[in-house]
Amino acid sequence: MQGLVSFIRSLGAARLAAMLAVAMALLGFFGFVILRVTAPQMITLYTDLGYDDAAGVIKELDRQGIPYEMKNDGAIIMVPKDKVTRLRMKLAESGLPKGSGVGYEIFDKSETLGSTSFVQNVNHLRALEGELARTIKAIDRIQGVRVHLVLPERPLFSREKPEPSAAIVVRVRGALEAQQVRAIRHLVASSVNGLKPQRVSIVDENGQLLADGSGDANGMGDVGADERRVAYENRLRKQIESIVTSVVGGGRARVQLSADFDYNKVTETSDKFDPEGRVLRSSQTREESSATSNGLNGQVTVNNEMPGNQQQNAANAGKDQAKKSEEINNYEISRTTKTEVTEAGRVQRMSVAVLVDGVYSRNEKGDQVYAPRSQEDLERIATLVRSAIGFDKARGDQVEVVNLRFADAPSAIPLPDSNGWLSVFQFTKDDVMYFIELGVMSLLSIVVVFMVVRPLVKRVLAEDVPLANAAPALPEAPQPVAVAGPVHTAATAQMIDVAQVQGQVHAQSVHRVGELADRNPNETVAIIRQWLTEQPA
Repeated sequence: MQGLVSFIRSLGAARLAAMLAVAMALLGFFGFVILRVTAPQMITLYTDLGYDDAAGVIKELDRQGIPYEMKNDGAIIMVPKDKVTRLRMKLAESGLPKGSGVGYEIFDKSETLGSTSFVQNVNHLRALEGELARTIKAIDRIQGVRVHLVLPERPLFSREKPEPSAAIVVRVRGALEAQQVRAIRHLVASSVNGLKPQRVSIVDENGQLLADGSGDANGMGDVGADERRVAYENRLRKQIESIVTSVVGGGRARVQLSADFDYNKVTETSDKFDPEGRVLRSSQTREESSATSNGLNGQVTVNNEMPGNQQQNAANAGKDQAKKSEEINNYEISRTTKTEVTEAGRVQRMSVAVLVDGVYSRNEKGDQVYAPRSQEDLERIATLVRSAIGFDKARGDQVEVVNLRFADAPSAIPLPDSNGWLSVFQFTKDDVMYFIELGVMSLLSIVVVFMVVRPLVKRVLAEDVPLANAAPALPEAPQPVAVAGPVHTAATAQMIDVAQVQGQVHAQSVHRVGELADRNPNETVAIIRQWLTEQPA
């Protein structure tokens, strides 16, 4: 202990302060590294949370004592990776996050006994709007939704009921496609009784009208003619590129497609009569017969009643008979009525241009060599394209497949294999980033030790002044006895004699002498023997 105390005193206040500062810096640095390495990996628990939902989730995490991190002003909450699944189930059991608005859970704790029908109708409308907002928010690119439903009641003494309508305000990332807008309209219309898709209006956060709810009869109020044509062309272009690139390679084909549409709506009605197809509908037959006499026709006169005149009149009387037959037949002629309605948006003509690159190979020298594709390959590609677009020669469709060399040659870098070492060890992207972080922290630790700590320690332990300048002029020491050993034995003995005569040397010199004794035990023993044999002065 005395040696330790003397060593500490010999260092001085400046060196002790420097050593303490270095020790505290190293302790803080390695403490940070250890905490960072041993800290659990944090991943996202929920994103795009509102302030109410974020406060509820944080309160629950604090109650369970689970560490968490907040980003983007509380909209993103991150928790340890091994607790994400259990936390989501626990929070879902507690009804968190609630999402935008209120849903059908409004009826869970409501007292229906004392509530009026008006309150029940308002709660039903709120619940329906909240559930629709949650469903729409699940669509990609949508961050927030507000839904307003108008469900009018039929007025008294009215036969017609007003149609319901809906207004939706969305906050999106980027822009919504036309298909997504139509999907939202049909989703809302299918969820509300009596609501038509044409009665749903959609507006984004910038005030841009995405869908008009004026009730367009053709159902195309939200999509213009140009948008429909562009969407149709893009869809076919992707299909063609998918087929062609699977043959010629990725990025080695260019496809351009142009479609002409007819947006005129045509209604045609035609009647066709078949004279051979007669059908008897009704038949009517009528027969009449009558008999008349040419005599006195039954007249009663005095002359006719005379006895002589009655026989004469009977002999002279004649009879007329008449018979009439009439038949009426009604026939129906077969008639065919045909009504054809041609909707707007027919494809009148389509033109497709496909440009494909040639074939690249390696020659004997390892150089890349280009070779054009054969005409047979081009015909096969054209056949595939015709099948993909529904080629119709009658309407004038054209398909051209041309082989030209591209300006940029294919890259020699192979594509990454999906069954590489990542899939073998089942490493995810987060695991790889974690290992990279550990490597960087380890490298920084090594750099700090060798580039900062080591020079500081050397500087602290270094002597203030050289030993030759610190010691005064001393008398010559007696010559040591020659002993067998290395050449530097005499120098070592002289240093020991100086320490003995002077009596006070620096603690570091003593430490160095101890190191020399450990390294040269034979020479040390010889010096001690010489001290024992010397006569006192």
